[in-house]
Amino acid sequence: MYVCIDFDGTIVDHEYPEIGKPVPKAIDWLLRLQDRGALLILWTMRSDSEEASLLSNAVQYLEENGVVLSGINENPGQAEWTSSPKAYADVYVDDSAAGCPLIQPLGFKRPCVNWKKIGPIVDKMLYP
Repeated sequence: MYVCIDFDGTIVDHEYPEIGKPVPKAIDWLLRLQDRGALLILWTMRSDSEEASLLSNAVQYLEENGVVLSGINENPGQAEWTSSPKAYADVYVDDSAAGCPLIQPLGFKRPCVNWKKIGPIVDKMLYP
């Protein structure tokens, strides 16, 4: 099962172009989903340029926290059956998604994903 996960506001606070504070429980849930067999795809607007390694920094952050990515802004097996640029996944988690539960931790710039609520929902969707 593939899960596309946004970065800013979903895994870390909105501090773009910096890496914000960790969103509570985000890494815990990503590691749990990963341990249960979910294939995680980082689905973000961050990119690298000559001036900044914004995407690479996000990937490094995840790797340092034990998160193994199956893809970055693309599903690795998708090219076999479609030329669509949209990354295919069974579930998408994004702070901007309609209906995604949000929280506003003290000191955060904007609301972020409430992983205490969305984690169990995603887990149940993937592993009923």
